[in-house]
Amino acid sequence: MKRYAFTMLELVFVIIVIGILAALSIPNTSYTPIQQAGEQVAAHIRYTQHLAMTDDKYDPTDATWYREKWQIRFRRLMSENGYVIFSDSVNTQRNADNAEIAIDPLSGERMNGFDRWDVGNLSTSYGILGTTLGVEQSCFTADGSLVTVNEGVFAFDHLGRPYSGVSNAGTPTQYRMVNDCNLTLRDNTGQRAIITVRADTGYVSVSYP
Repeated sequence: MKRYAFTMLELVFVIIVIGILAALSIPNTSYTPIQQAGEQVAAHIRYTQHLAMTDDKYDPTDATWYREKWQIRFRRLMSENGYVIFSDSVNTQRNADNAEIAIDPLSGERMNGFDRWDVGNLSTSYGILGTTLGVEQSCFTADGSLVTVNEGVFAFDHLGRPYSGVSNAGTPTQYRMVNDCNLTLRDNTGQRAIITVRADTGYVSVSYP
């Protein structure tokens, strides 16, 4: 009668694989605040792109349907820098109403930093970047601080292609990005996180020079 069992070599391979998986599952606790901010902002830009690709706003009965594309808008309010993820699809007045703001699938909360005034500086929970974290950009047409209704925006179409504005666009392709955009987060110590959005694909990456 044959007996089936692991050989010593197979056990060694299993132990190695378990060790690799365990090492990958250990959280990285060495992140600095600027790295945490950079990773979260990049993740939220990607989530905005995901929403746009799964929720195509095309409507042949609406001549300005393209203004409803999902967007992440960076802005300043009461000396706080932050952002909100929304689709201007309810009242189309170019502002983020509660019913238009994206819902975090994990927490069920609206992804609008300015609804959370209890959050301290440099916390990026739902979009508050804080008073100590500056935002710079290479592709927005803002005035060097942050934004108005149509500036400081990453919007995406159903193919994931990025736009630098959308709320008052005159055609479906107006504000389509033709160059890569670098969005720079800078804290009060000079540390930076540079988030790059590629013009052709909307691919998002982050670096820490």
